[in-house]
Amino acid sequence: MNVYTTDKIRNVVLLGHGGSGKTSLVESMAYLSGITSRMGKVTDGNTVSDFGKEEQKRQISISSSVVPIEWEGIKINILDTPGFFDFVGEVEEAVSAADAAIIVVSGKAGVEVGAEKAWELCDKYKLPRFIFVTDMDVDNASFRQVVEDMTNTYGKKMAPFHLPIRENEKFVGYVNVITETGYRWQGKDVVECEVPEYSKANLQLYRDTLLEAVAETSEEFMERYFGGDTFSEAEIRAALRTNVIDGTIVPMTMGSSILCQGIYTLLDDIVKYMPSPENKEIAGINLKTNEIFQANYDFSKAKSAYIFKTIVDPFIGKYSLVKICSGVFKTDDLIYNCDKDVEEKVGKLYVLQGSKPLEVNELHAGDIGAIAKLTAARTGNTLSTKATTIKYGKAEISVPYTYMRYHAKNKGDIDKISQSLQKMMHEDQTLKVMNDAENRQMLLYGMGDLHLEVVISRLQNEYKVEIELTQPKVAFRETIKKTSDVEYKYKKQSGGHGQYGHVKMRFAPSGDLQTPYEFAQEVVGGAVPKNFFPAVEKGLQESVLKGPLAAYPVVGVKGILYDGSYHPVDSSEMAFKMATIQAFKKGFMEAGPILLEPIASLKVTVPDAYTGDVMGDLNKRRGRVLGMNPVGGKQVIESDIPMTGLFGYCTDLRSMTGGRGTFAYEFSRYEQAPSDVQEKEVAARAAKVAEGSEE
Repeated sequence: MNVYTTDKIRNVVLLGHGGSGKTSLVESMAYLSGITSRMGKVTDGNTVSDFGKEEQKRQISISSSVVPIEWEGIKINILDTPGFFDFVGEVEEAVSAADAAIIVVSGKAGVEVGAEKAWELCDKYKLPRFIFVTDMDVDNASFRQVVEDMTNTYGKKMAPFHLPIRENEKFVGYVNVITETGYRWQGKDVVECEVPEYSKANLQLYRDTLLEAVAETSEEFMERYFGGDTFSEAEIRAALRTNVIDGTIVPMTMGSSILCQGIYTLLDDIVKYMPSPENKEIAGINLKTNEIFQANYDFSKAKSAYIFKTIVDPFIGKYSLVKICSGVFKTDDLIYNCDKDVEEKVGKLYVLQGSKPLEVNELHAGDIGAIAKLTAARTGNTLSTKATTIKYGKAEISVPYTYMRYHAKNKGDIDKISQSLQKMMHEDQTLKVMNDAENRQMLLYGMGDLHLEVVISRLQNEYKVEIELTQPKVAFRETIKKTSDVEYKYKKQSGGHGQYGHVKMRFAPSGDLQTPYEFAQEVVGGAVPKNFFPAVEKGLQESVLKGPLAAYPVVGVKGILYDGSYHPVDSSEMAFKMATIQAFKKGFMEAGPILLEPIASLKVTVPDAYTGDVMGDLNKRRGRVLGMNPVGGKQVIESDIPMTGLFGYCTDLRSMTGGRGTFAYEFSRYEQAPSDVQEKEVAARAAKVAEGSEE
């Protein structure tokens, strides 16, 4: 592939609901630009951008991919992203590297929640955007309806550039709103035609919208517009480019990816209206001078780049996908990674066309490329030189809150599973593995059930190891509410020295649930010699690890040794420790033992219409709603909820809110569990002990 300078580059991300046609759109762009000689299909599993085995099997995009195409002397880096919410981390990585977006909406399905989320992402990253309506070859597809829905939701900034021409329910051509001319497809050619009578009213309406927007770009234009003057096509296009880049206008266009209709004009419009990186600003910190480094995609400045994505594939190897922020990267450059404090040599530079690496000699500021085999590099790292060390801020990636416990199906694979998951975490920042030592379980965190399902499948197919997921254990605690007074005598006689330890102890709540136990002694007259006090405390220390109620850790217990007796020959530290352990069991069960359950503080963000359903559901899960705060046109419901009530919450919230709801939580404190929960836990624990499996 040729080397392109900054002004000849467009970085465009495709966003939209799952199944709206993003991958098919990439396929038709790749075909039109000559990358492929025939168009692949998602159903056949042979598209350029969905190259992963899982993607082909499930017929959905799972990871973001870059497909650079050349069009009229311009390089367009198309970033194809997944539409399913479980893979939102991939979308966020791609958006952080893009300079503009195309929100893909199906003309058949209309505006779905994925398009709304895409719009919010574009607002967050201040990206200029197009709306492209696909599936126009389908009988009941309605471009007009999508225009109306988008205008009603987002105001008057929608500007349709084209109108469809239909004949006998077939999509046969389009009307260009700017030039007011009609075009029809005849085989592979596009021929000019009359504007149909039924399109003239809409054409006038959409053209007025466009001209109003053009008039608003300057006072001179405004005067001419009100004076009844007409604008030339060149003036309209120049003004529109300004409007599109600053986001005051969102062009809407349409076509059919399968028939490759409307794609040619879309590529032309990307070149004409979307910004090149040279128009964008980006700043990092120069770690040598501690001053702000205005990179601004300037090729003449010191070289720096940001790793926005990592691919670790057992078949194609490891690639760090970079966006060059300043300077020019060349083969054999020495680059410094300040996050890892390592200097590495760039072996070869590539641009990735889906899974196909194409070697290039250099990458200019603003371009997207890939560097192979950077051993220490991770997503979010900054690459620069030792002479001018730059660091950029990391992209915000969603936090995973859905988790399950996982076991290796084959015990011998434990190390291999750990290494495989480590590789997958380099690639996917929304995947986390946690060792919950307290409950002796390994936890796998992801963005939802589908995400975890894909991880299992990838481990099996790509890394040849198998895991199974089960519901995780919840970290309950045990404590007491009353006081007790007990004694225990530990005696053993078996030839030679015997064992003798005798303790009298009181147990009471300590009032501090942060520490397991407090130990005090009030022994008078040397009933228990001082040298056995540490052994008594050791007995307490061991006892609180697994409580007598349901074998959960004990907190908030005060143990007071006040009397006992000893034998000058048979008493030993071991005997006093054993006596204390038995005294603790008895004393704990006599002092009103209770279970404490972990409580999380939960924040659920939903549109107003769903607040009632969500609050009703939280009550069912024993949640306590504390209040609501409006934030950015949505409501944030704050509540306290037992951790046990959060299992399966991600799936339920999505189905309740049509995918519009999001949630976040963090551990808050421990509270007494209701009696029915306590009974159930104690019974379940007893059953496990009886079976002999305490896991």
